[in-house]
Amino acid sequence: MAIPTENLGALNVFVQAAEARSFTAAGRQLGVSSSAVGKSIARLEARLGVRLFHRSTRAVTLTPEGSLFLERCRRIFCELEAAELELSQTRAHPNGVLKVSLPLVGMLMMPTLTAFIRAWPDVELDLDFTDRIVDVIEEGFDAVIRTGEATDSRLMTRRLGAFQYKIAGSPEYFERHGIPQSPEELLGHRCLFHRYPTTGKLESWCLLDGRGAPMEDLPRAAVSSAIEPLLYMAQEGLGVVCLPDFAVREQIAAGTLVPVLHDAVKHSGVFRILWPSSRHLSPKLRVFVDFMAEALFRPA
Repeated sequence: MAIPTENLGALNVFVQAAEARSFTAAGRQLGVSSSAVGKSIARLEARLGVRLFHRSTRAVTLTPEGSLFLERCRRIFCELEAAELELSQTRAHPNGVLKVSLPLVGMLMMPTLTAFIRAWPDVELDLDFTDRIVDVIEEGFDAVIRTGEATDSRLMTRRLGAFQYKIAGSPEYFERHGIPQSPEELLGHRCLFHRYPTTGKLESWCLLDGRGAPMEDLPRAAVSSAIEPLLYMAQEGLGVVCLPDFAVREQIAAGTLVPVLHDAVKHSGVFRILWPSSRHLSPKLRVFVDFMAEALFRPA
């Protein structure tokens, strides 16, 4: 059955409710009551002659027909957004607020983020640093940067780059304590550990001893839930750290930290940027994605 143009609002209500799996959450996003959302969905179901949702006191879930209709509605809105974007991009200059979620370690990306702000001063970055799992669509983020694989089918993704972990200390520290030649020699050193703020667990250095067994009992000189204090203490000669290479890149280039045991740490990771698949890249998001992909892992 054809849906008149004036009923696009009802389709938007349906999409919001389907993605949120909640009439209440959809109502919050749309600025209306959950009852108004329910009535709009009921009118749409009556017009289509099919049931779009299974309703219970706890949640709403899509029927098979609802799932098919959701995919078609997403394509409709993507085409509308693409048409608007096509018309506006000829004169559009990247500008406006760009809401981005980054992990706490993302605070070490500030040189790259600062460079972006200088390059695109009309884009206002609204940065949220957290290690919790965020709902990109529900919480209204334009993009998120995270490590690991992307598992949400609602999101588009682009790989920003890979990183390795490095063990490093200051030249003064190694003058006093000597340069370790094997992972076992770290048992005689002062190790500065990162603690995951969300779990309270220490981040493993992923080292193996000469027999291939994991080394889990390295001596702790200090522990921090943020990485910046660890960097400061390491540069002050208080111990050695094991951190992502991008976190110590500038310090190593400046000579305030020296990397050791280059091949001992096998731990690595990948940063990705993700954004809602229902949205075409706006000018501000496009330049941000391109800039981060090009500059984040550029050598110092």
